[in-house]
Amino acid sequence: MQPQYTYEATLATSERIRWTVNDVIGPEQRLDFSLRFLPESLAQVEPLTFLTGDEKRVLSQIRGHGYLGMFGLVEEYILPFVLDSARPALHGDSARTRALLQFASEEAKHIDLFRRFRAEFERGFGHRCDVIGPPEAIASAILAHPPLAVAMLTLHIEWFVQQHYVATVRDDATLDPLFKSLLKHHWMEECQHAKLDTLLVRELACGMEEPEILDALDHYFQIGGLIDGGLKQQVAFDLDAFQRATGRELTAEERARFEHVQHQANRWTFIGSGMTHPNVLATIGALSTTARRRIEGVAPAFCLGPEA
Repeated sequence: MQPQYTYEATLATSERIRWTVNDVIGPEQRLDFSLRFLPESLAQVEPLTFLTGDEKRVLSQIRGHGYLGMFGLVEEYILPFVLDSARPALHGDSARTRALLQFASEEAKHIDLFRRFRAEFERGFGHRCDVIGPPEAIASAILAHPPLAVAMLTLHIEWFVQQHYVATVRDDATLDPLFKSLLKHHWMEECQHAKLDTLLVRELACGMEEPEILDALDHYFQIGGLIDGGLKQQVAFDLDAFQRATGRELTAEERARFEHVQHQANRWTFIGSGMTHPNVLATIGALSTTARRRIEGVAPAFCLGPEA
């Protein structure tokens, strides 16, 4: 049975756990570049057996930079989407309006958090690391799709944030403490956002016939294709950054292996882990069992296999 979230309870929790960007990454806090940033279950650096231990650490840091960079991109579309969702009912349910405006405020804070992280990363890492963009163009492309499709994507993102932190980051003592703290504070607020996304998906689908829901699902898949193309480009950026940082030029065979492993790792991180999340499947399955089956049919292509 699906959890019964409410705007009132979600808002109350959100107000209890407030934090500021300076609480998380203030002027005196520094990233520790002697440690890895992203957990292996997401970074997938160990299958690259031709890399040394130090090179794997550097790649983990580059992947951590890209991980937060991707969140910075998606927050750029989530912020206007949430504001648009709140606007039609500004004079209606007070708890709903306040919860969604708080949601938007927190997303704006996350954008600032990720920008602050990127500045600190560039200061300490010493080499350029590019991220796909520009954010405004990606946001515009996503928001061109129907609202229910955009809400499905947002639900997908918010729930995989939960999975990543709880299952792979929280108990990993090998990761840089400041990077872990960034992910922890992001997770604390995304826990509430996932509940609000669930409510928004249900509201947007209310009264829709199944063909309309399946049409929204098609658009959700189209956005997924857009993201997948961006992830492939991100792997190319990460490879360039890796070679700059280490001074190592990979052979053609090593490059091909790097690109294959890292693209699939990114696909799992940003697409597969959301498509397979039980709460995503439950929410969309409650709208249409056909929609759920279609997601379950597509998801394996974005999951890690034994060859990763």
